[in-house]
Amino acid sequence: MESLADSLGHPADAKLLILSADLLGSTHAATAGGFAALREGHATTATVMMPGPWSRYAADRDEGADVGVHLTLNSQLDCYRWGPLTSAPSLLDGDGGFPRTADDLWDHADLDEVRRECRAQLERARLWGFDVTHLSTHLGTMQQRPEFFDVMLDIAYEAELPIRLESGDAEERAGFPFRRLAAEEGIVMPDHFSLVRGGARSHLDGVLANLQNGVTVVAFEPAIAAEELRAIDPDASSRMDDLDLLTDRGLADRIAAAGATLVGFRELREAQKARR
Repeated sequence: MESLADSLGHPADAKLLILSADLLGSTHAATAGGFAALREGHATTATVMMPGPWSRYAADRDEGADVGVHLTLNSQLDCYRWGPLTSAPSLLDGDGGFPRTADDLWDHADLDEVRRECRAQLERARLWGFDVTHLSTHLGTMQQRPEFFDVMLDIAYEAELPIRLESGDAEERAGFPFRRLAAEEGIVMPDHFSLVRGGARSHLDGVLANLQNGVTVVAFEPAIAAEELRAIDPDASSRMDDLDLLTDRGLADRIAAAGATLVGFRELREAQKARR
């Protein structure tokens, strides 16, 4: 099979880069920050959390952006919670929201309820006007267990959408070949994936210095400076740094110097449809 770069109309040895602004809809700060990164900065895609309290606000301000649905079954913050769109008792914890950790969810989630909830999140995103370009999974919950991954894979196949999957040793940690299983179903995924966990500038410098051939996704969680976010999220400062980096005017020159070309998930979605 031709390489993903070939499918996108680039040479097989091209270095293609997707910069993602994650977590639209989770808070006002993240939603405003994500759209700033898309419209005023260098982000080429974003993800939206449909159970997030600000998802309707995100939909109203979307304007046709390249946005994926961040399938969400966890609510990890201590004092700011969200829960399922559907009636799904097995997806709730004792505080009435999604479980805070993946392990807690895996312990008691009913897979039929998981499937209904994930489908509802995608359907609502489309109903509210998002041109959904791909699927991803919050906290890796849908990727790290085979029975949960099967749900995400089924939905991606039905909806003809790529999946943003981890790379490197992620399959070994999960204990099953999720990338191979997705490829066998004709699902397109980026070749490489990197999630920023603080230190956005040094992290991206490392990615650019070691950029491999193919499509690499670097996922950020940008947010505007806001007391709301500082009060609820211990990583608030890092997320504000993410936005500063993605809107840095000098970033385009650094990307070009690394020999990289920016692309989005919309191109991957169309390549997947063409392959089928």
